[in-house]
Amino acid sequence: MIRRVLLVDDDAAVRDALSQTLELAEMQAITAASFIEAKDHITPSFAGVVVSDLRMPGRDGFHLLDFARAADPDLPVILLTGEGDIPMAVRAMAAGAFDFLEKPCAPGDLTAVIERALRTRALVLENRRLKVQLETGDAAARLVFGNSALAEGLRSTVRAAARSGTEVLVTGAPGTGISKIAEVVHLCSPRAKGPFEKRASAGMGRETLAEIWQACGPGTLFLDDIGALPMDTQLALVDAIERSLGGGGARLIAGSTQDLGGLVEAGQLSAELYYRLQVMSVHIPSLSERPEDIPVLFRHYVAQASEQAGLRPPEITPEVVAGLMAQDWPGNARALMSAAMRFALGLQEAERSDAGLGLVEQLAQVERSLLIEALRRAEGQASAAAEALRLPRKTFYDKLAKYALKPEAFR
Repeated sequence: MIRRVLLVDDDAAVRDALSQTLELAEMQAITAASFIEAKDHITPSFAGVVVSDLRMPGRDGFHLLDFARAADPDLPVILLTGEGDIPMAVRAMAAGAFDFLEKPCAPGDLTAVIERALRTRALVLENRRLKVQLETGDAAARLVFGNSALAEGLRSTVRAAARSGTEVLVTGAPGTGISKIAEVVHLCSPRAKGPFEKRASAGMGRETLAEIWQACGPGTLFLDDIGALPMDTQLALVDAIERSLGGGGARLIAGSTQDLGGLVEAGQLSAELYYRLQVMSVHIPSLSERPEDIPVLFRHYVAQASEQAGLRPPEITPEVVAGLMAQDWPGNARALMSAAMRFALGLQEAERSDAGLGLVEQLAQVERSLLIEALRRAEGQASAAAEALRLPRKTFYDKLAKYALKPEAFR
């Protein structure tokens, strides 16, 4: 991801020096000598931050700040002030400036503030993107998160299952969100306006099934852990599906974390029911199969938890991301959501579960996570990712091969 900084200063020598500082910090400087030159870049879609001198001929930094606040109240504006301008800078902070720095400032101080502003901006834009998705009609796009090829494949399969009109089997490891994906299939289908009933299969009798099936009408019945449905109820379910083939009945979506083929061989699952479900199946990949989606999911869960609690989302630093990606997450999305809720509430930092691993294994996990994050930020451009990590191209590709990472999976 390109990190853009709109740099506004009427002094050409200062602009050049600051631009060089930003370039060394792997940021893209967009320079402007005045408010007039800068204003066209200041839009709600600008994926960057603004750094401006406070004192400029004509329309000064206060005018630029007011313009930016009107265009997008969430666009960070960092002001550079002279030695005697501190009271003015404090007034600018009260007016909505993100921060201010006294000139001349150390390069490290400048880039540290800009880094913080860029992270804030990225979170704001991500939340806006998610909100737009929530307001669109594509439930798969707005409710199934992730940028990986596996995540995109899952969304495509969900859409295909929704269109098929057949019974659907949703499988995955514990914690992957089987019931959620089942509901997304329902929401993407022509039955979206009908009811969606979620029930546990264990202990369900024939009469209960009949009542629920009838109540669902034109909607969808989701039976979780289908392998636990009693055999006589399984046979009643097959009959109900048969009667619904002419239309008017409910649609079945079943969920399971088990090997249903093995249950058929053991005589615990009706073969007829199993083969009906096998016509259209949706498998949810685990987080260990798509680690590049972990930061995306975590940011979403943190934003969601913060909004529910009425809190400002805490900063998710690269160190936090590296710690998350160094974990295997056997509990999958459910465990990640729990960690995000604790993180949002300030109960604990995003913890690492690398107990029992040796130093070599821990370093390998962190190295892999850094490679994945660099590829994600570079949108799959290997040369840009290698440059960001300051690695020779051959060394970079050797490491990709070591961890079986393919740049095209991040585009």
